[in-house]
Amino acid sequence: MSDVGLYVHVPFCSIKCGYCDFYSIVPVASDIEPLVDALCRELAQCLKAGNIRVETIFVGGGTPTFLTGALLEKLFAPLGALARAHGVTEFTVEANPGSLNEDTLQILRAAEVDRISMGAQSFDVGELKTLERSHRPEQIATGVERIRRAGFAHLNLDLIFGIPGQTPHSWRHSLNQAITLEPDHLACYGLTYEPGTPMHARRDQGSVEPVPEKQEARFYTTAVETLTRAGYVQYEISNFARPGGLCRHNLRYWHNLPTLGVGPAAVSYLEGCRRRNVPDVASYVRAIQTGTSPTVEQECLSSLQRAGETAMLMLRTVEGIDREHFREATGFDPNALFAQAIHDHASQGLLTADDRRIALTDKGRLLADGILSDFVVPAPH
Repeated sequence: MSDVGLYVHVPFCSIKCGYCDFYSIVPVASDIEPLVDALCRELAQCLKAGNIRVETIFVGGGTPTFLTGALLEKLFAPLGALARAHGVTEFTVEANPGSLNEDTLQILRAAEVDRISMGAQSFDVGELKTLERSHRPEQIATGVERIRRAGFAHLNLDLIFGIPGQTPHSWRHSLNQAITLEPDHLACYGLTYEPGTPMHARRDQGSVEPVPEKQEARFYTTAVETLTRAGYVQYEISNFARPGGLCRHNLRYWHNLPTLGVGPAAVSYLEGCRRRNVPDVASYVRAIQTGTSPTVEQECLSSLQRAGETAMLMLRTVEGIDREHFREATGFDPNALFAQAIHDHASQGLLTADDRRIALTDKGRLLADGILSDFVVPAPH
């Protein structure tokens, strides 16, 4: 029996933020119930077909809490039953501050959800407007209060730095406001201009001006220093937690462990093969209703490809690549497989490597994308 992390994708939002490149839509009313029915049906089919045990559940989007009332219960009742039957160790749901109310939170608690991941992004009105977020700063604290009152064990807050117009003062303000709310987990992501998004087009048209790279790097180091002083431990490039607050589902991803994806655009990674569902609600629903596969892309990785991906993902964590764990998981010795990349980056102070572990340095984490690309495709072995 294989342990998996289950990801369920609910692609609905009240508005589509200009920087977001995840598959999400603003639905018409007739889209919603068929999608929920299809999610439940695909989930049941996957559980019936596979000899798996679900270890973690993550329901993301979009905004899963866009669903309300009976449809929210329809989706989360089978997920709650699954969580109880499989002894799930963590059950996370993404939410926006403006989408949380008492009824929604009670439905989630009844389904065994124990972690809410809230997209705060900023505590500055102007920055939220630039990001096209629908909530106001004061709704973040209100949402946190409701989450605590409902009895959830864990709370994630997400923040974005590098927003056009953001200043060192406004970034420190967002960090300090988030710390004041005392989540046990904080994620700080640099804004990316993904091709095909309105934000990317606005940058190219000159209507928004990106934060200079050096300033963005200073924002990142400010986050690391501020959160460390506040008692948070960095455990991944963008993620920080207090004791007991690490996100188990994300740790599975960074260790390249099996994942089952349900929903439009959801990705599964099972037995070394990756498959992606069709990124379109109507096509996804039609496939599930007619009993055909919603998969539109599939790739089975070679052992070397799996080793490269595993190394790249593990290097995102502060602990890095554990040599023995990597050898057991992939069959390769990372020190031999990546000898040239290790030598090149260690000589520049970007990596540390010894007989036990390979890890990015603080300086290396600032330049992580370029370093990690050298580990994705190992040299022929």
